[in-house]
Amino acid sequence: MFDAFIDNYEHILHNVAEVSALTLEFIGVIIIVIGSIKALFHLGDGLIKHRAINIVVELGKTLALALEFKMGAEIIKTVIVHDLKELAVLGIVILIRALLAFLIHWEMKMEKKDEEDKTEETE
Repeated sequence: MFDAFIDNYEHILHNVAEVSALTLEFIGVIIIVIGSIKALFHLGDGLIKHRAINIVVELGKTLALALEFKMGAEIIKTVIVHDLKELAVLGIVILIRALLAFLIHWEMKMEKKDEEDKTEETE
């Protein structure tokens, strides 16, 4: 009886993990799409009004948030890994996404610094 309970529990855990991972992946994609459209509108508005618009920071924040959701999905996927090969692939994907998140944060920091420097020069 205990073995049947464990088998059912594993099956339920596997299904919950798959649904959760897919949901987090979907949320990440939606964030990227909405953020990109929003940044595109801000860029168009800036061009129409002849204003200098820096959308890099705004888009970077969107991508960083989306990557956090996608990395969460990858972490949940570690629960349903069946062998070491899958775990290695998953580890590489997590590493690449973490590196991308770091690069996006670094680029946003540099853009903010450049904006501050430009503001100080004009004063």
